[in-house]
Amino acid sequence: MKSTTRVVVIGGGIAGCSTLYHLTQEGWTDVVLIERNELTSGTTWHSAAQVTNFGMNQTMLGLKSHSIALYRELAADPDYPVGYHYGDGGIRLANTEAQMDGYRHFVSQADGMGVEFEVIDAAECARRHPLISTDNLVGGLWDPHDGDIDPAQLCQALARRARKAEAEVYRNTPVTGLTQHPDDSWTVHTAQGDIDCEIVVNAGGYRVNEVGAMMGVQHPVASMEHQYFLTEDIPAIAEAGHRMPLLRCPISDYYCRQEKNGLLVGFYEQDCKTWGLDGIDPNFVNALCPDDIDRVMDVLEGAFARMPALQETGIRTVVNGPITYTIDGAPLVGPIPGKRNAFCIIGLRAGLGEGGGHGWLLAQQIVHGEAVYDTWCLDPRRFTGHANVELTALKAIEDYQNEFRFHFPHEHRPAGRFAKTTPLTPVLQVEGAKFTPVNGWERADYFKPTPDFHETHGYRFNEAFDVVAAEVKAVQNGVGLTEVNGFNRFEISGADALDWLDTMFCGFITRKPGRVGLGYMLNHHGCIKSEATIANLPDGRIWYGSAAASEYHDMDWLTAHAPQGVAIRNLTNDITILVLAGPKARDVLSATSRGDWSPSAFPWLSVREAFIGIAPAVVMAVSFSGELAYEIHVPNASLFAAYSALRAAGAAYNLTLFGARTVESMRLEKGYRHWKADLITEFDPFESDLGRFVKMDKLDFIGKAALQERLKAPSNKTFATLRLQTSDAPAQPGSSIRAGGKVIGTITSADWGHRVGENLAMGFLDKTDAPLTVDVLGQPVVAEIVAPARYDPAGDLVRS
Repeated sequence: MKSTTRVVVIGGGIAGCSTLYHLTQEGWTDVVLIERNELTSGTTWHSAAQVTNFGMNQTMLGLKSHSIALYRELAADPDYPVGYHYGDGGIRLANTEAQMDGYRHFVSQADGMGVEFEVIDAAECARRHPLISTDNLVGGLWDPHDGDIDPAQLCQALARRARKAEAEVYRNTPVTGLTQHPDDSWTVHTAQGDIDCEIVVNAGGYRVNEVGAMMGVQHPVASMEHQYFLTEDIPAIAEAGHRMPLLRCPISDYYCRQEKNGLLVGFYEQDCKTWGLDGIDPNFVNALCPDDIDRVMDVLEGAFARMPALQETGIRTVVNGPITYTIDGAPLVGPIPGKRNAFCIIGLRAGLGEGGGHGWLLAQQIVHGEAVYDTWCLDPRRFTGHANVELTALKAIEDYQNEFRFHFPHEHRPAGRFAKTTPLTPVLQVEGAKFTPVNGWERADYFKPTPDFHETHGYRFNEAFDVVAAEVKAVQNGVGLTEVNGFNRFEISGADALDWLDTMFCGFITRKPGRVGLGYMLNHHGCIKSEATIANLPDGRIWYGSAAASEYHDMDWLTAHAPQGVAIRNLTNDITILVLAGPKARDVLSATSRGDWSPSAFPWLSVREAFIGIAPAVVMAVSFSGELAYEIHVPNASLFAAYSALRAAGAAYNLTLFGARTVESMRLEKGYRHWKADLITEFDPFESDLGRFVKMDKLDFIGKAALQERLKAPSNKTFATLRLQTSDAPAQPGSSIRAGGKVIGTITSADWGHRVGENLAMGFLDKTDAPLTVDVLGQPVVAEIVAPARYDPAGDLVRS
């Protein structure tokens, strides 16, 4: 066994084998995989091994397309062909028009990635899958690429190719410990000796947290018992003359695919069961959990109704084994938060189908720092301090119970809610707040007009439309108040702090005390990394602020580059923002706080310390709504006092509470961006229409050299705001933008602009003068590029 190598991958299932293989494809061949037993002896060996192209976003579609292309290549290898049933086709059923709207959107989203899906009616579902009934069926989504693969052969083929590229695989080699050294390198301790390496990858499957514990990390991954059975032969399958398509049924929570001349039928029962939360038997190898058919009887009855042939066949084999889930159901593929040179590829509940693509994207991140796609939907840092075992288990159960029921826009399911709250959460709840979670924080989405108000979730404008319109009108014509909790807040100090920050941002960083500025950080490829405000407090402290979801992401990036003498303190969980917005905002602020708040004394982009009533605060004159507005940053211990003072003073001005949905509408009218929606790593600041924030004449900044190279070959991509000629529904992130019927771009954000009365969307697209359409629920809607700031384009209101 080697004593030194560049990368050690721990785990020999699909995640580890795919990562090892793809590292060699990226040019790193001095790499090693360590497996405690035999390859595929964990979850992989008993996987149902379905390989679909369906994904909830374009990154998932892209990595699944890569998996399919790779698996087809492996299946065609004459030296070691892998058993792969490609192109059997698959149907996702639906019994409501709202689900069908979702499928219509997914067709458009897939078109943007070169993937073909089709929405079909109930009769066509039955024609393509002659074993199903059309009772209570509206239609479905057809995936022509759907199929299944042999798990063991797949992993052996990937390991074989990696070995041929000089990688090494050590089986029956348990990892016993991990030690990180001051230079951030690692020693991997095993039962067969130690290996020194630069980088460690946790691909531990359901033993993920055993590996994590060795480096002092608890990953938000939990395992669920999952049962499927193999039937005896079904005559109708042999007589069909073709392989049966795969079936996924959100109506009855089951799936099935052909297995020889019978079916493999799997269940997502409501009475489901977690597994291994309190530890896993070291001898649980190539093993299964005890059968428990009684637990799935309710689901089985639904399967019988949908597929009557199941009532006439016997069960040949029952399989009950663990599969892993994360808090949101998507895997964790990328850097481990708070660690250097440590990555993970874990929580792959659909590992066989997706694993080829996950290993591909992870290898790119390890070798190049970024992947071909923005991988935030997979990033382990998207969960922060609230991601404990209990929350993970609750969300795993909920995701399992809703395996084939996708989330509708603005739908937030109840399990594990109120993980992060402030002293105002119960107060706002009494006021009628409907909450939305943001990185675990409960933030008011809007305020219900009556206690029994309910919105119908779907892809069209619903009952909440008029509620949001009223909140927008109240802010526009008077004054509104909202809480923005979880906003990322770091305090940066040190004599050279501003000089260092100047090298982190691609544009101008304000150095004047009492002033605030917005800027963008780039990665080493010259593309967008983060957006942040820098506030220079009058006493010399520097406050860095960014999106709530970016807490771990931005901290990792800053600490990785901070020089000695610069300190970064995280205040995110200690301070909450109250936003006061509207033309009467200054009147309310002046009534609660001593001092001169006039435009001349406290102009736009100013910051000062003050008291709001008796509550200490830092006040910034900034606006995400386009109205005159103030961000009031208050320690949580004083938050209720500040809120009470503002509510009392606001009574004279008819102050109204408003929520995040209102902010979303207003920010689109101003052309303001959301991080990881409109700001992603796939585009540079010029493609993102942020050239005004770039100063190429600066001496240096991270990404400058790469950006200079990119500018030598001008891009045909641009970012634009579009106005859609429909009032029935908004576009959705992922919707395709077309010219002459051809896809030329993708929507990143969309909503109704209530102040301007327009259906607005933002997105990246090819530069063109041709007429445009945007796909909205299966229909081409006429769209035109408009100026980004639809409301108050000169910005007079924020300066008023």
